[in-house]
Amino acid sequence: MLMTEASRIKSSKGMKSLNLETLIGLLAATGLRPGEASSLESADVDFQSCLLHIRESKFGKSRLVPIHQSTIAELKSYAQKRDRIFRNPSTSCFFVSDHGEALDMGIIRKWFCKISRACGVRRKTEGKEHGRGPRLQDLRHTFATKRMVEWYKTGCNVAVQMPKLAAYLGHSSVGCTYWYIEAVPELLEQATEFQIRSRCGGRR
Repeated sequence: MLMTEASRIKSSKGMKSLNLETLIGLLAATGLRPGEASSLESADVDFQSCLLHIRESKFGKSRLVPIHQSTIAELKSYAQKRDRIFRNPSTSCFFVSDHGEALDMGIIRKWFCKISRACGVRRKTEGKEHGRGPRLQDLRHTFATKRMVEWYKTGCNVAVQMPKLAAYLGHSSVGCTYWYIEAVPELLEQATEFQIRSRCGGRR
């Protein structure tokens, strides 16, 4: 729904809709921080190995992020369209604005608020310019919580899997990743049920 609405945004060179649609898909598929995605350099996207190189992100940490082939296909499609518009780009950034420059995250967030209102998922709130509703950062939260819920539902030992998810998300510690359990009622319920089954010897 959000991506469909993003595709309808008009701009002089068409980069607004192209950027927002691709960014939303990338954040939903990888759980990247919005700033990590917008800061990608073209050299950071390895189409052949299906990897993203996240350089000196939060806490100054860098990491490699494996991504699915379907996500790579969408990024490759974006790059081809971008290169047709900007044959000689003045920036090494992967995501490029209508002016051929690096994206401004403040503007991106405003675009996201606009399409959220158009989709009916952001409501007007007195005293708030853009109302109240989903944020780009929430796509990261959704990615992490859906992964954990899936692990619990399939009987995985989440304690074993959690360090992998923490490393993938670029968290400073596993404790930061466990925070999602307390923040999402469904996840807290799944974790509680898992602990009960474990004590009773029912874990698979």
